[in-house]
Amino acid sequence: MAETVSDKGRGKIYYHLPGLFEFYEFYKILLPLFYEHREYFYDGCEIGSIYGAPADCIWGGGRVGFGDAEPSEVAALMREYGISSRLTFSNSLLTKDHLSDRKCNDLCKMFEKNGEVPNGIIISSDLLLEYIKEKYPDFYFVSSTTKVITDFDLFKSELDREDIRFVVPDFRLNKEFDRLKALPDDLKDKVEFLCNECCWFDCYDRKNCYENVSRKSLGEDCEDHICVSPTASRGYRFSDAMENPGFIGYEDIINIYLPMGFYNFKIEGRSLGSAMILEFILHYMTKPEHRLRVREEIYLDGSLDLF
Repeated sequence: MAETVSDKGRGKIYYHLPGLFEFYEFYKILLPLFYEHREYFYDGCEIGSIYGAPADCIWGGGRVGFGDAEPSEVAALMREYGISSRLTFSNSLLTKDHLSDRKCNDLCKMFEKNGEVPNGIIISSDLLLEYIKEKYPDFYFVSSTTKVITDFDLFKSELDREDIRFVVPDFRLNKEFDRLKALPDDLKDKVEFLCNECCWFDCYDRKNCYENVSRKSLGEDCEDHICVSPTASRGYRFSDAMENPGFIGYEDIINIYLPMGFYNFKIEGRSLGSAMILEFILHYMTKPEHRLRVREEIYLDGSLDLF
């Protein structure tokens, strides 16, 4: 079973995977395969957490949620495998009036003490952080990439916060190797890199994009955000993400980031289909000689709608 956050040590890779509620059926198949056939997967490869939010969750952000899995079933699956659940509550536009939302509070009650490993909240709003910290003190907090922290000094200040367990910097800081390498070990422990972002590296409108999602999560009647990327019409393609200057692939993790002392890596994809999530699992976690076998085990399970 998965290790707790406090057990984490250098030399292992901890992936933080998308789709806690969105891809529940996928993980029902993947998790037993992962834990019963570790020979299929890279040595030292662990699932650090699975993150997401249900549909119609006003505290949600980052992506418009569409997860329709029953929360109690999700909680039971994570508890069975000892995996940290992270609720993606990264709406940046919350007010005090939103803090009493029953659905979001019920999720906190359900997941705060679910199982033996700590569970987390991916957060953007300090107002919400203070509320959850007081009302549900057993959660840890992850500073969301939706803050769009592209200045390294601001990133360092976020790492210095005692109330934040992990920080996901904007992907455009992924290759700031000299400054990353100079971080002390206790701060390296808190860095969680976003590996497979497909967003245009030169995007100047990323924060507005996330704020649009926050407004939609609150139920506001607003127009869709128009992506300014010159290749926006292509949608998400993993092959395009691999060409992104901020991309971190498996070989980068092994040859660059682990030797520098970093071991937490986030995979995005909550708004994508299960077939794309499988491709991420194959690339980052699966030994090449076993990829066909893993693909077949997932594809041939008739209970899963991959697309």
